[in-house]
Amino acid sequence: MLTIHHLGISQSDRIVWLCEELGVAYDLKHYDRDPQTRMAPAEYRALSPFGTAPVISDGELTLSESGAIVEYIAHTYGGGRLFVEPGQNGYADFLFWWHFANGSLMPSAMVDMVATALGGGNPIVASLCDRLNRAYDMTETRLSTATWIAGGIFTAADILTVFPFTTMREFKPRELAPYPAIRAYLKRIAERPAFQRAMAKADPGFSVPLE
Repeated sequence: MLTIHHLGISQSDRIVWLCEELGVAYDLKHYDRDPQTRMAPAEYRALSPFGTAPVISDGELTLSESGAIVEYIAHTYGGGRLFVEPGQNGYADFLFWWHFANGSLMPSAMVDMVATALGGGNPIVASLCDRLNRAYDMTETRLSTATWIAGGIFTAADILTVFPFTTMREFKPRELAPYPAIRAYLKRIAERPAFQRAMAKADPGFSVPLE
């Protein structure tokens, strides 16, 4: 049985959502954050060498990293659904946004969060933080002309993209008023039954910041 080791209010939300979208059966094991530090407990950090969420186990396999897990589940259990394959329409767009989510958007959000916590003031750090502004602007421009991040159909790229615009803002608030296309996109996400089921199972009582 596929087991999702879910750290509360974390990127492992993505994996629960993926399984709900694909109709893949899974066992959900919850881990609570330390109430003081808001970090993962030692039990969770011990699951993988890097010690971060998400983590899954599948028989003898233990796998971490959001992108690796999404790709593994989609191809092992979902018949490759939610992925655009070479030769299909929109393949290059899918590849770009699939990698942009964790290669540029998420790291920029993390740098911005840490810099704010440390007080900023360093011009190099300020330059790095500006990457998040560019990431928001790029995404806003994209979603002004596309229903979903990779184009006209919902894909795994959407599952990776949403977290920095929603749950991540629980740790570092950011106003979405200047980004009407992103807000409309998040509304479409929130209307998906699989997303609703996933959030209810993963973090009941947590209100995902969609506005």
